[in-house]
Amino acid sequence: QVQLVESGGGLVQPGGSLRLSCAASGNIFGAYVMRWFRQAPGKQRDLVAALTSGGTTTYASSVKGRFTISRDNTKNSIYLQMNSLKPEDTAVYYCNALRLVSSEQYWGKGTLVTVSS
Repeated sequence: QVQLVESGGGLVQPGGSLRLSCAASGNIFGAYVMRWFRQAPGKQRDLVAALTSGGTTTYASSVKGRFTISRDNTKNSIYLQMNSLKPEDTAVYYCNALRLVSSEQYWGKGTLVTVSS
């Protein structure tokens, strides 16, 4: 069982920055693809960014060039650095771990990001 705990959300003005963190219950990065999703009110949950065990990153087109996913193996944590935030980035952000060989996946409880002046 993998446990994921997000932190770092909050209220930020348009154009500002936030860094989200996701702490995993152990060193799982060698076996899991780590992903960030977000869900705005009344909308579906969408993939924002992904980081494979080999270090390959992918981003949604809406955040490319503004968001960066990274990890710290020593802290069993992944991060989402969000710059140039826009009101449309407002959502609950979820951390996800996906084990490709078995399709098992785990979710954190989410952290709320609000971009507003």
